[in-house]
Amino acid sequence: MAITFEGALAGHDKTLLYRSARSAVLANNIANADTPNFKARDISFESMMQDATRNQLSMTATSDKHFSKSSVFSAVDSDELLYRTPSQPSIDGNTVDMQREQAEFAQNSLQFDTSFLFLDRKISGMKKALSGGQ
Repeated sequence: MAITFEGALAGHDKTLLYRSARSAVLANNIANADTPNFKARDISFESMMQDATRNQLSMTATSDKHFSKSSVFSAVDSDELLYRTPSQPSIDGNTVDMQREQAEFAQNSLQFDTSFLFLDRKISGMKKALSGGQ
């Protein structure tokens, strides 16, 4: 059985890509906190994971009663940004809540660091396995 990097990294590489993209979106929200009619955006981790697993799963229908692949998964485009629902409307139409954006940015940063640590440990383990534990 062949070992692939994709399998060995256990998705932590894709999680880092998601965290980086979300960081850019949150930073854009913070930068436009004073822009009239700016609508705060975010990325859904769940939709990105569904999209990633949808591309990896292979479904075989052995009966006419099985669902088709398109009906099992909803059509979610992982590149689409979602609009954030404002907790308190602004007079100028801006939906950025600075405290929420900063909290989301800090949480995303911690999750990025955690995923990076997991990825680092996976790579260290692979290096040890290749060098014979020396």
